[in-house]
Parts: sequence; structure tokens; C-alpha cells
Amino acid sequence: MLYKGSCHCGNVAFEVEGAIDGALSCNCSMCQRRGSLLWFVPRARLALATPEENAATYMFNKHVIKHRFCPACGIHPYGEGVDPAGNAMAAVNLRCIDGIDLDAIPVQHYDGRSH
Repeated sequence: MLYKGSCHCGNVAFEVEGAIDGALSCNCSMCQRRGSLLWFVPRARLALATPEENAATYMFNKHVIKHRFCPACGIHPYGEGVDPAGNAMAAVNLRCIDGIDLDAIPVQHYDGRSH
């Protein structure tokens, strides 16, 4: 299925293809503060509908994940990194996708604070 999403102001918009079969809620210092529910997909399935330079990047800790956010409204629609096999991945914030029922999506809790 094709989903559309964006930050609050629309400055960072995207489309993503896939089946939402679950979400990850992480308690690391970043995720806990922003409250995102993450859906991981191959990066090639995430297509930006706005110029890439519209999204700012924040990196912390080991500097391996690019946390992408809108510099205008501050919302974090997605992140970019690689999986353990070296494949480019996107972590899409499900709270930024239009028209989905978040309550119907199973959420796995991840202890990112300890890793």
C-alpha cells in the first residue's frame, strides 16, 4: 500500500510503500522525548515529495542514524540508517502518516536507553 505523510507544516513530505505490520516505540533519549512510533522500511521505498534539503539532520551518540526533521515546525517524519546487513533503511514516524488508525497497529517496545 502507498502511504503519504509529512511534518506538521508540509515542508517535509513523503510517500512510502509497504505493509504496516507493526511499530517500534524506543525509550532512548531522543525517541522518548519526541514520542514517535517507528516503522522500518527499505530506504528505496521512501520517496520524498519535497526537496531533500527541506529536511534538516540531527545525529547523536554513535552518529549512525540521520534523524531528519523539519527546521520550520520541528516535527521528525523519518530517520535514515542501515540495518545490520548494511542495507539502507528508513525509520518512518507513523504519527506523520495521513489517515491510519494508530490504535490498530501493534507496538513493540525497545529498550534503546540500554543499547
